[in-house]
Amino acid sequence: MSEPLLPTDPASIGGHRLLARLGAGGMGVVYLGRTETGALAAVKVIQAEYADDPGFRARFRREVDLARRVSSPWAVPVTGAAPDAARPWLATAFVPGPSLGEAVTRHGPLPVRGVRALARMLAGALGAVHDAGLVHRDVKPGNVLLAVDGPRLIDFGIARATDETALTSPDVVVGTPGYLAPEQAEARGAEVGPASDVFSLGCLLAYALTGRPPFGGGPVDALLYRTVHDEPDIDPDGAWGDDDPALRRLLLSCLAKDPADRPTAERIATELSGADRAGPADTSDWLPEEVVRGIADRAAEMLALPDIEPTVAGAPEAPEAPDAEDPVAPVDSEDGEDGEESTAPEDRRPPSRRRLFVLSGAALLAVAGGGGAWAVLRDDESPTAGTPGPRWAIGVQADLSGAGRSAGRAQERGARLAIEQYNARRPGKDKPFELALKTADDGGSAQRAPAAAKKLIEDADVLAVLGPTTDATAEKVVGAYDEVLLPLLTVSAGGMTMTSGKPRSLVHCRPGDAALSLPIAVHLAELAAKDKEMGRPGLLQDRTAQTYAWESATITSLLLRDSGMPVYPRVIPANVEDMKPVVTDILKAGTGSFVYAGYAPGAAKVARELAAAGFDGPRLASQAVLDPEFLELAGDAAEGWLLTSSFVSAADTPKAADFSAAFRERFGGAPPYYAAEAYDAVNLVIRELVKGAKATKEATKEAPGGKGERTPPKRAELVGLLRKSTYAGITKTFAFDPEEGGFAGQGVFLYEVKDGAFRFLGPAPTGA
Repeated sequence: MSEPLLPTDPASIGGHRLLARLGAGGMGVVYLGRTETGALAAVKVIQAEYADDPGFRARFRREVDLARRVSSPWAVPVTGAAPDAARPWLATAFVPGPSLGEAVTRHGPLPVRGVRALARMLAGALGAVHDAGLVHRDVKPGNVLLAVDGPRLIDFGIARATDETALTSPDVVVGTPGYLAPEQAEARGAEVGPASDVFSLGCLLAYALTGRPPFGGGPVDALLYRTVHDEPDIDPDGAWGDDDPALRRLLLSCLAKDPADRPTAERIATELSGADRAGPADTSDWLPEEVVRGIADRAAEMLALPDIEPTVAGAPEAPEAPDAEDPVAPVDSEDGEDGEESTAPEDRRPPSRRRLFVLSGAALLAVAGGGGAWAVLRDDESPTAGTPGPRWAIGVQADLSGAGRSAGRAQERGARLAIEQYNARRPGKDKPFELALKTADDGGSAQRAPAAAKKLIEDADVLAVLGPTTDATAEKVVGAYDEVLLPLLTVSAGGMTMTSGKPRSLVHCRPGDAALSLPIAVHLAELAAKDKEMGRPGLLQDRTAQTYAWESATITSLLLRDSGMPVYPRVIPANVEDMKPVVTDILKAGTGSFVYAGYAPGAAKVARELAAAGFDGPRLASQAVLDPEFLELAGDAAEGWLLTSSFVSAADTPKAADFSAAFRERFGGAPPYYAAEAYDAVNLVIRELVKGAKATKEATKEAPGGKGERTPPKRAELVGLLRKSTYAGITKTFAFDPEEGGFAGQGVFLYEVKDGAFRFLGPAPTGA
């Protein structure tokens, strides 16, 4: 995927006419370029300020030299370079396919047969790297591009010659956590060699087979610890190992802790193919059909680029502008400096909301693999928008029948009440047209979500949609709503990955999950300031909760470390029943507080173990634990837990008193969680629809003053109106990023378990 060129981008460089941006970072920009012969290339252009640095220029020249040494059908070749130009650049053959990371994220793990082929070809590429006297040092899914005829290994930016003195400090971790060998994780620079690349290859292949790295995710220090000390989990669900025991043995040998016990790349290639690694063996049908289709679509997009006007000989190139951080820069350390942790009480400082945004951005880059590009925008006009119906409508896509139906039905009822109250107004300026509510039940299923979205998208009367209920369903349909620019307002889905692709239609009506970690860090920092002897926080990430747990644990860890309170982190595999060993381990470390990142059932197990151990220090978790199941399963052990959330208790919120009374009268009970938030979101939409309503041409002819029939703004126009709006609701003040639709207001709340119930405490501390 690509982005349009900016007005400040050069028109050409090094004989390449530039067509689009493929990625951008602080060190430069990667462009899609086309040569005079019509060949496409990825052109990496270095920012001017770095070009003036002799040390940086030397490193870039070295990158070019190293990349030119490698010759393999499975490594992207260098097609041109000018390391000594005013703005240094490097061109490589353009591969229109996705990265391995992108393909697995979109389509799921590769089949075993495809992974065997991937292993054989990448081993061939690494064999060529090692034969050239190099170590790649950053073999990961983001550095492998997929093509129909095989993969391509890219990015030699941190490669090193085996006979070369390291350019980085010996105590710096170089590479990508999760795909590092133990010797890299412990910064044993002298031991990093070809066997380190083989270990990384094993991690990559396990990811391709299962959809997750063999040592999990979470805080960097916990991830590095597991890489060095824990056994890899290469078949967590038992889905493939029994079908191919030979491949299983090979992966485990690649992941041996001792470099001497790992096979060479040459041996891997030979074992998998019985052929010389340099020769292209059969690569037909190695990728799933949906991945091949994606490659074909992307290639067609590239071929459809506009023709290039001839470049006038000797014409000056357009001025070049600085850009943001290099999307393929290595991770040196979690702290960005020397990796040292400050634990002195006087260094502790409450984290700030501003710092949260910085850390959330860094974590999002880690989730996305860095450097992801977004699609070129289409026309603003929706093909179905604006067609008059008997009444205009607001849609609700929600889980109305599945496991999350409590939240889904609450949102549907909150929306219904808002529309009924609007329709009860007298016709006129405050009610220029009537509104209907139209629902689409996705059952909380990611598989059903696209069909539910399609139902609302194809209904020309629907002007905006509230929902979906969960992250999984939202991620499946954001792209569909973007295609037609139909506003999508979410009040319960909150994961970072939902917004990582710069959605065009999303209006996020709640703080993201990352923001829920800020009050946890602020609260613990405040306690530590009062008690200088308070032990370090224990942090447990439960992989049952997948991305939610990773996000919560990562942001909490970063915020606490930023406050001078490094955590004692532990990560447990999914669906662990016995929590006693890990809880015991965390308590033995002298922890003074306990933070759990995961879902309610796991939190209940942890709560019981903490109670059994007599631990009564601060115990905290975020929104996913605010579930009746936690109270039921934990019993008395739940008492005293503090929980953060993005929703209020309407019954305990003074501004929501009238809403609560109306809800009770209409539906016969107190409003559940999310009902008030949905009510607010729909009232925001109604306000913008009324403000943006326009008189029809017929009405204007009949009534010059503009009175008479009026129509609401079109879908695409409404997206802009909503994103630029500020709205004081009964639950919070709503404000948004006008460009990307992210929530920019304040609205994180605190609950405490008291007397067997969740007690609403009001707004949570933010350190502002």
